Amino acid sequence: MDEEDFLPRQRKAERLERKLAQKLDRSRYKKTDMDKIKIETIERPASVGRVLSIASQDIEVFYEGHLRKAVLRGSLKQNKNRSKNLIAVGDEVALEEGFITHILPRRTVLSREDHLHKRKEQLIAANVDQVIITLSVVSPHLKPFLFDRYIIAAEKGGIHPLLVINKIELLAEDPKEKALFDEFFKVYSALGYEVIALSCKTGEGMDLLQAAMCNKTSVFSGQSGTGKSSLINKITGLQYAIGDIIRKTNKGMHTTTSTRMVALKGGGFCIDTPGIRSFGVWRLTREEVESYFHEIHEEGANCRFASCTHTHEPSCAVIKAVEEMHISPLRYDSYLKLLDEAKAERTAHIF
Repeated sequence: MDEEDFLPRQRKAERLERKLAQKLDRSRYKKTDMDKIKIETIERPASVGRVLSIASQDIEVFYEGHLRKAVLRGSLKQNKNRSKNLIAVGDEVALEEGFITHILPRRTVLSREDHLHKRKEQLIAANVDQVIITLSVVSPHLKPFLFDRYIIAAEKGGIHPLLVINKIELLAEDPKEKALFDEFFKVYSALGYEVIALSCKTGEGMDLLQAAMCNKTSVFSGQSGTGKSSLINKITGLQYAIGDIIRKTNKGMHTTTSTRMVALKGGGFCIDTPGIRSFGVWRLTREEVESYFHEIHEEGANCRFASCTHTHEPSCAVIKAVEEMHISPLRYDSYLKLLDEAKAERTAHIF
């Protein structure tokens, strides 16, 4: 690239970076305005409702012992931010004559990068204790890299990740998938993650899942076709629609079209969410990626260069650990994919 071509692009990138910094700079606001923001954040209404479901424009709220239909007040809709949706299931809200007037600060949040508008955050659920990351074996096949994306999204949002692998009754039919499952279970358990292998069809392992959900607010999320709705039906006794696998692609069909929260008999709540086929972690920078792969971050302290990316550098302790099987190739492959995506995202934002 000639210098004449490069300089205009560089100046454009610098302008974009200055604009972003100005948006994040709160010093330009008057102190009185900041005080108002602070008061609105701290004050808590005497009576607070909880958002149970969102379908199109209909929001169902449990408020003062009753289920109520509500809509967002117009002033809330005027809020311009990076979120695709202003409200999520699990949000605590204040109501006034059928209007949601305030959304209280969130304790935890699960979100993803919107697949259509990459610079928008799609809120999935708020104020939950754990994310039940649901994948399956054979139909559809186990995808460890999806687990890693969900794990990072959960940890970014302050939520405990619980890994659930469904349909284990099918492992006897596929030796190759059984080997992948065994490796996955061993690797992630050794890293300290809670992993439950179960079969919704036979009931094996369902008692472990029910015990893990007791007295907690859990959100089910994961790939389409892995049996999230079937698991919720089994646990709650409800009859949500369930889908099938598209045989040509071995991918699941989207049967849950809206997010909803239901109470559990033994205490606690669970939230079902629409299935996904890809999951982009919201605002994950290249510099952050390593910190979420704890074993890579720990081994990286032994690298020759402090700025080592663990992709190609000489005397890289991480690459050596992968070659010697001290770090799982499954995790390292996920790390490389997320590193490339974070790099591409940053380039897209600059240019």
